Amino acid sequence: MVYKMESYLFCWIGFNDLKASRTPDSKELGPIGQVAVSRHYDHIVLLANYSNDDVKQYIDWLGKQTVADIQISKVELTSPTNFGEIYKAVVSTLNTYAEISPDHAFTYHLSPGTGAMSAVWLLLANSSHPAALIESSLEAGVKDTVIPFDISAEFIPDRIKQSDQTLQRLTTGLPPDAPEFEHIIHQSEAMKRVVARARRVALRSIPVLIEGESGTGKELFARAIHKASTRKNMPFISVNCGAIPKELVESMLFGHKKGSFTGANTDHKGYFEEADSGTLFLDEIGELPLEIQVRLLRVIQESEVVRVGEVQPRKIDIRIIAATNRSLVEEIQNKRFREDLYYRIAVAVIKLPALREREGDLALLIDKLVDQVNKESESEPGYKHKKISAKAKNIMLNHSWPGNVRELLNTLRSAAIWSDGDKITEHDINDAMLHLPKAKDDAVDVLNRDLSQGIDLKDIISNVARHYLTRALDESKDNKTKAAKLLGLGNYQTFTNWVEKYGLEK
Repeated sequence: MVYKMESYLFCWIGFNDLKASRTPDSKELGPIGQVAVSRHYDHIVLLANYSNDDVKQYIDWLGKQTVADIQISKVELTSPTNFGEIYKAVVSTLNTYAEISPDHAFTYHLSPGTGAMSAVWLLLANSSHPAALIESSLEAGVKDTVIPFDISAEFIPDRIKQSDQTLQRLTTGLPPDAPEFEHIIHQSEAMKRVVARARRVALRSIPVLIEGESGTGKELFARAIHKASTRKNMPFISVNCGAIPKELVESMLFGHKKGSFTGANTDHKGYFEEADSGTLFLDEIGELPLEIQVRLLRVIQESEVVRVGEVQPRKIDIRIIAATNRSLVEEIQNKRFREDLYYRIAVAVIKLPALREREGDLALLIDKLVDQVNKESESEPGYKHKKISAKAKNIMLNHSWPGNVRELLNTLRSAAIWSDGDKITEHDINDAMLHLPKAKDDAVDVLNRDLSQGIDLKDIISNVARHYLTRALDESKDNKTKAAKLLGLGNYQTFTNWVEKYGLEK
């Protein structure tokens, strides 16, 4: 005996559907009728807020177009655009049929009904009630709809997201949500894992090493860890080790006694003493000279510091958070970093993913950073509050951002300057990106990624496809036949299928 999963099509009855049933001589079938005659479903479940007579007439007509079992879910709406009422009605209907048929294949039809009804189908299909999506039109017929992750993730209902986050916290044994991490904008799984580790380590005073490319937000994480720790009311001292002149490193870090060297006109308290009882953030620690690394190791081991020109040690109680954009393991192999110091600072290691590896975060970051740019500039004379156009955003979504979040923010700041009106256009973005350093060679970036922490192969393939599809459209001036030839695709229809698959439809 072969087991067959029951297939269900869910949709609202729309005005065009009723119109088709009232004019039986017409060739137009309406959105639901199109699907009924071209695809097979075991059950068609119709949600309706029309009169009983209209609904009965439509069911009688549709029954002549299909052999599917047609069922009706009558709904009372105060308005066909009331999101709350629509959402409750749809969820109630879906839950009912999920209980009736635990093993099922659900499909939602987006085309019939109002925009609010379509929006609710989108929300549910990509969150609490997963399902396939279809749409239909006279021109294109019936086709499957794929919603890009960047779009769908932005619109998952807050309540669902909060439930998922609570479940994750409970199952992974995390402490209660730390508001100090809320300003780290993310929704990708890669960043969720990193934030979870940072929250866990924040409550302990062990040293932390944060690794990541330039611009990934290492200091942002260090500050969040400090603010979520028991030292949150104590100093947080940030030091860029690569920016201190070599001859001043020792004095700046450990302090000096008056007269200990030329120019030492007063006693000076170093960064370690300033951070006493709090947190010392040593950014780009790999830039420190080897002789300073020796002294640093002793300070960490002994929890005491000796100022330049003194012999009496001073006790300190600090937490070290270090950061680097280098591979300290490679630096150790090349004799540029001390192995014993590495094991002292790398008790807990947090690796920040590059922006190109944070699937779903880019669109969210663009919106948040545009808000930030507006707040930064609102006091400037004549400044107009900016929004970003869809074309400009699409360009940014297809850029690799080798400079990560820092490059993204600076690009938006620059684009806001070039923008004349209240909208940042694709021309403004292109102008802002002209002055940025070129990204690493794409082939090297794609083919030589570090596998030790895992990669998202689907995301890499998706990024490559979007990159070349967008370029082909630009170079062919939106001529799909020419674009298909540029990419070695068989014909314009194949190219169109690729464009739809990766959410690049205009």
